[in-house]
Amino acid sequence: MHFLRRNVIAAASVTALTLALASGNVCAQGAPLKLGVGMFQPDREKNDATYRPLTDYLAKALGRPVELRTVDSWEGLAKSLANGETDIALMGPWGYVLANHFSDAQVISTILYQGKPEYFAMMVTHPESGLTSVQDLLGPKGKGRSFAFGDKGSTSGYLIPLHFFMQQGIDPEKHFGRVLYTKHQAIETQVAAGQLDAGADYNRNRTAMIDQGMLKAERSVVIWQSAPLPNDALAVSSNLFKDKALVLRLQGALAQIGPLLKTQPNLLPANYTGFVNTDNAFYKSIRDAGLATGKLTPKS
Repeated sequence: MHFLRRNVIAAASVTALTLALASGNVCAQGAPLKLGVGMFQPDREKNDATYRPLTDYLAKALGRPVELRTVDSWEGLAKSLANGETDIALMGPWGYVLANHFSDAQVISTILYQGKPEYFAMMVTHPESGLTSVQDLLGPKGKGRSFAFGDKGSTSGYLIPLHFFMQQGIDPEKHFGRVLYTKHQAIETQVAAGQLDAGADYNRNRTAMIDQGMLKAERSVVIWQSAPLPNDALAVSSNLFKDKALVLRLQGALAQIGPLLKTQPNLLPANYTGFVNTDNAFYKSIRDAGLATGKLTPKS
């Protein structure tokens, strides 16, 4: 917790970084910027409607068109930022670390949830599973059960629970009878219905589903929670990051969203309260997990 908060404070005055040139062209002045967002909502139409106000606000604040692109998976969003399909992305921490590692994408801001730049990964089961603790899941009671991860670009749905299993000497593919990879809301829904024994999720999704009446709290039993993780990153491509003036304007626009939510609450989904300037160091814990699991290889 203290590590994360120190990084937020230290990153409040983001300094310009010297980057190696990446392939592709820097966005021409005035050309449309492509904003990519993950599938935070159950379907694309609702997702687009949720993030359209933020897109329109950024277009006005930056004085140039901004086009919204909803990308189905976190892994896909990371790739889209790397290959130039998007210029700016609101993405999960692991997706950001992947984009940074492979294409030098750079975080410039972190979203706040209920005033905090942090969240938690968790594992859930249902009341009839007979699993009352994570030790049950790791032991004989859990062997041969079904377990769901999120997609492989997900921080809380894949990287962090995988890292935890590996630290306990558990290979999920061998320990569980059935392992699948799906979306967070589907994990909660299927676990609650007893169709899955357990699965990985994160506190923001679980809370939102309960608040929206999509999930009964008593049907989602939390048996494990991670240490605090850095929230979703607002990242830009390596090419766009070279336009320091634009980056500063973008950071300034993001910093104003918190105060503006009082009069324009639809700028962000419920419980999101603004942005705080951060830099790459804030996501060190995610990078370390990626290296520890072998999902990242050290740069030479």
